[in-house]
Amino acid sequence: MSKYHSIIRYPSITEKNTLMRETERKYVFEVLRTASKPEIKTAVEKLFNVSVETVNTMVVKGKKKRMGKSSGYCSDWKKAIVKIQQGQKIEKFGEV
Repeated sequence: MSKYHSIIRYPSITEKNTLMRETERKYVFEVLRTASKPEIKTAVEKLFNVSVETVNTMVVKGKKKRMGKSSGYCSDWKKAIVKIQQGQKIEKFGEV
C-alpha cells in the first residue's frame, strides 16, 4: 500500500456530500488524523489524476455510544473537503 493510500482512508458518501460533489465540485474524504493540507492535496492529485484547488479540513468529535449499561465514545476522525478544478471529476465514486 502506498503512502497516499494511507493518507486517504476512504470517501464519505452521504446525501449532502453527493450534492456538494454535483454542484460545487467538492469531494469529502476521511483522512489520516495527522495528515496536513499539502499532504492531502498531493495524495488526491496522485491517486485520482486531478488538479486540486483547495483543501479544507476538520476534526469530527466521536459520538457517545451505549451498549447495555456500559457506555463509551467512538474515536475522533479527520474530514477533508477537497475542491477540484473546473471540468474535472473523480470517476471512482460510483458515477455512471
